[in-house]
Amino acid sequence: MRLIQLDTLRGFSIILMVVFNWSFAFYFLGIIHSDNNLLYWWLFPRAIGASFITIAGISLALSYEKVKQKNKSDVYKKFLWRGERIFTLGLAITAVTFFAYPSYTVWFGILHLIGLSIVISTFMLKYNKLNLITGLAIITLGIVLDRSLFAFQLNYLSWLIPSYFQTFDYFPLLPWLGFMLVGIWAGKTFFVKMKPIENKPLDKTVAFLGRHSLIIYIVHQPLLLLVLYLSGFAML
Repeated sequence: MRLIQLDTLRGFSIILMVVFNWSFAFYFLGIIHSDNNLLYWWLFPRAIGASFITIAGISLALSYEKVKQKNKSDVYKKFLWRGERIFTLGLAITAVTFFAYPSYTVWFGILHLIGLSIVISTFMLKYNKLNLITGLAIITLGIVLDRSLFAFQLNYLSWLIPSYFQTFDYFPLLPWLGFMLVGIWAGKTFFVKMKPIENKPLDKTVAFLGRHSLIIYIVHQPLLLLVLYLSGFAML
């Protein structure tokens, strides 16, 4: 049985992600202008990304707890397939952005990150506190590297450590894998004991969005661009 509480959290995260991505699209296309507010353009998307990735880790832990008594090879295949599928969707976004906006190609965005993190985390699902310790260490290391000159000089490792280049979406493994591992720990420690609750109609609507967050993420930006093209605000 799904936890409507978790779906609701994921629903709020996807709503905030859509709000930010659409506002960025308006800014990128010159429809609105910005004063480069640090809280909105830097902190807001990172907070959304952290919440989305942590919730993915929680969901992964709950799925594992449901099936861990089954054949281990089948369990691992299930999660590896899930990670590969999401990573492949990330590659599709890479291809689309490469041809549509080559200067802003998404080489390693949030779908690449979540897909690869699921593959890596599959081998950590049997642990609990180790995920918290490892996750916090990865987050700390990623922040340290993000503040160092070292990160500027290794763009060929941009999928692993923070690098600086022009792109629409960028989430390297360091520090973001750490949020996935912390989410696994939180899922095993807190969420696995929760019981589904009956929510109000608004919460149910948000939970519905949370259950379909991947589809919403994939279609929300092309949908916006289509509307803008048809309305004349953007040019093909």
